[in-house]
Amino acid sequence: MMTVPGAERAPADELADHRAAAWAAQRAHVAENSVFYRTLWLDQAPPERLEDLPDLPLSDKSQLRVAQAAHPPFGNYLAAPVADAVRLHRTSGTTGQAMNLALSARDARITAAVGGRCQASAGLGPSHRVVHCLNYRMWMGGLSDHMTLEETGALVVPFGVGETDLLVRTIREVGIDAISCTPSYPAVLERVIAERFPGIHPRDLGLKLGLFGGEPGVDDPAFRARMMETWGMQARNANYGVSDVFCNFAAECPHDTALHFMGMDVMHPELIDPDSDDVVPIAPGRRGELVLTHLIRDCQPLVRFRTGDILEIVATEPCACGVTGFRFRVVGRSDDMVVVRGLNMFPSMVAAVVNSFAALSGEYRIRLDTPPPYDRLPIEAELAEGAQTDGLAEALAREIKARLGATAEVVLLPHGTLPRTEGKTKRVIRGYE
Repeated sequence: MMTVPGAERAPADELADHRAAAWAAQRAHVAENSVFYRTLWLDQAPPERLEDLPDLPLSDKSQLRVAQAAHPPFGNYLAAPVADAVRLHRTSGTTGQAMNLALSARDARITAAVGGRCQASAGLGPSHRVVHCLNYRMWMGGLSDHMTLEETGALVVPFGVGETDLLVRTIREVGIDAISCTPSYPAVLERVIAERFPGIHPRDLGLKLGLFGGEPGVDDPAFRARMMETWGMQARNANYGVSDVFCNFAAECPHDTALHFMGMDVMHPELIDPDSDDVVPIAPGRRGELVLTHLIRDCQPLVRFRTGDILEIVATEPCACGVTGFRFRVVGRSDDMVVVRGLNMFPSMVAAVVNSFAALSGEYRIRLDTPPPYDRLPIEAELAEGAQTDGLAEALAREIKARLGATAEVVLLPHGTLPRTEGKTKRVIRGYE
């Protein structure tokens, strides 16, 4: 069993039989071959209906880490012979110990197909020449995301990270008009252009489409406006995924900046309250932690896996683009949430305020030097080049108080103080750990 062609545009009732058949095969596969889940479920049989999945306990990343440490290299949730694995990836490790990910040939093909839907939804197609600037060194974002770009029919240039001078020259020489990277990577390019390519501005490179993923930031209207002003390109949230589950299964479209869920034929999504674990309906305006179950996965199938991502559902009716999956925004990660006097603060919320100040570069950190509780939100914000500091810290603190409700303790840093990263940028620094 494989993906359903055009599943992202199929009504739910048309996918119902496929999803039921896929789960029937998958539940048997997991129950028979995953020691991890048999142990977690106390040998209880998984339910026959997807609607009854909440009868099973949740699984999470901490459990997988323990399983891999005890049963290296893939953990005892590997449900296929090692010989069936044709590719090994590793997670970025941004939120903890890096994990080894095994894919069968079928797993890899499905991963590419689902991710291709997302890249196409964001506007990439056969007429484009796209340079892929994510780390190819084992990370899912490298080769697997490269394959999703190829699914659109675009000409894909596998560049990776590093050698930024060569990247600038390649973009100009090859006539590249699209880039796939993290939202923070254009800042790296801007610095290199300013320092080593006198007389050239980012707009001169001719990039028209930015396909972003791997970290938050694209939801911010100020970020999109800056990309258009500085680069002359449309910024699209094209690559939302959870490495342990699928590298890319949601993206925006030209009609709506919310992420569209595009993997209903291969995954079953749930929302839960991250504190009580109670199921939350997937309905407009509701918020909860995303929980995913593989419907088709050979090597490392996951059932009721807590992603740690907090979602807010925007809409459930079909989009004008034709995609039928629910639309959502990622509010933040449960492990990046900082509680200030009972208010839940996420980095994406802080970013929206920081980016509204032209005198700031957009780079910031939330630096926590002591364990909770917190009565203030400590923020380090970097100045834009040549910006004046008079009253700026106080103005930022006032705006955070007005928009987020939290009292902020703002420290301004000189331009260029905070590192620009080629990979994921960690915004919350817990110095006490």
